[in-house]
Amino acid sequence: MTEREIRQVLHLTGVMPSRQLGQNFLTDAATARSIVDHLDLSEQDTVVEVGPGTGALTQHVVGRVKHVILVEFDSRLAAALKEKFSTRSDVEVIHQDAVEFDVRRLFAHRPVKFLGNLPYASGGAIMKNFLSVPHPFERAVIMLQKEVIDRLGAQPGHADYGLLSLRVQSAWHASIVMQVPPDVFYPMPQVDSSVALLIPRVDLPAFDRRLFDELLRRGFGQRRKQLHKLLPPCEDWKELTGKMGVPTTVRAEELDLAQWLTLTHHFDDHPLKEIPQKGSEIFDVVDEEDRVIGQATRAEIHAQKKRHRAVHILVFNKRKDLLLQLRSRWKDVHPSTWDSSAAGHLDSGEDYHACAVRELQEELGIEKENLVEIAKLEPCEATGWEFVMLYAVQYQGTLRYPCSEIDSVQWFPLEILEKWIQNSPTDFATGFLLCWDRFRQTISET
Repeated sequence: MTEREIRQVLHLTGVMPSRQLGQNFLTDAATARSIVDHLDLSEQDTVVEVGPGTGALTQHVVGRVKHVILVEFDSRLAAALKEKFSTRSDVEVIHQDAVEFDVRRLFAHRPVKFLGNLPYASGGAIMKNFLSVPHPFERAVIMLQKEVIDRLGAQPGHADYGLLSLRVQSAWHASIVMQVPPDVFYPMPQVDSSVALLIPRVDLPAFDRRLFDELLRRGFGQRRKQLHKLLPPCEDWKELTGKMGVPTTVRAEELDLAQWLTLTHHFDDHPLKEIPQKGSEIFDVVDEEDRVIGQATRAEIHAQKKRHRAVHILVFNKRKDLLLQLRSRWKDVHPSTWDSSAAGHLDSGEDYHACAVRELQEELGIEKENLVEIAKLEPCEATGWEFVMLYAVQYQGTLRYPCSEIDSVQWFPLEILEKWIQNSPTDFATGFLLCWDRFRQTISET
């Protein structure tokens, strides 16, 4: 859209660009097209655009993808966008503050990509809401003031390096792909803008993200202080810093991402932090009637597809949302898929209920005995040749899970989950899909 066209839209809608809201509208079509091209669009994509304004970027997306979701804070601009795209069933306009948008609903639209000419005033809060792990996005392209974009990829020793740099880099590969001068905006901002391309990271070791963030906040809360004075007590600080190759007097801003991950691993006291499973674990092998006929290792049972036993537990909160876990990419079966709240194999000699209680505690830090038995599933290829006892429980408290087994967890409203399963069943472990189908069937019969 040209500046003249944008001025006309703003005039017709009665919008006076607000500096407080960070409203600066892109006027150069070539720049807009180039920004959108970094999304690498396909016909199957859903694109979520935050802050579409007058639609300068949107017009280069619509018609190229399956679905477009526009999230616009200004009610007048949202109304104008609804009118503009009123004849298109593939465009959805949502009038809402993007900081308060429920990102969980987007999982049902995967594959999803994020696009945003973000307002300067709230760009950081919008990024935190949409782009924090777990998120549904395969790629994100964002435009913000240059000083903020510079911080995303900054490294130790650079003035821009800090808390935002590490938070973003722990989840995304961030690269600056464009510089955008002020004269392609109306009104013209007083600073330059930049465009960043974000690609999800899959190259980092397992780490506890909540602990990582807690340590970052401690370290950068008083960034000029020596780090050991800000972190939890550490008796082997000299040995730890020696391992990282830094002095004991190191400050937060002097450590790179890999060193912060080393710190996080050191302070993580979860007993299962090291590995997602042990191939040498001994399980009972059972016959078609679920009678024990021998024992074998995990590795042997999975390789030879022997019948064995497992539990799945579905955890609901008071709003009846279901907790799902994203399996670690180091799991030997169904890595990087969404699964039941907790699940696991019975140890040799263990019964189903005892296993369920143990798995809840080990995987989620939940200590509950009063589990409700829902159903028993027969072994098949989808369950990994497991007899599965399915349980349900309600819980509304703190969760703590081992990073080696679980990448992240999230509560999902059931209506979102149903749409997600229907649209993208391969996002889920096959055992969970069977368990969820049996749960729905059992509940409908009671």
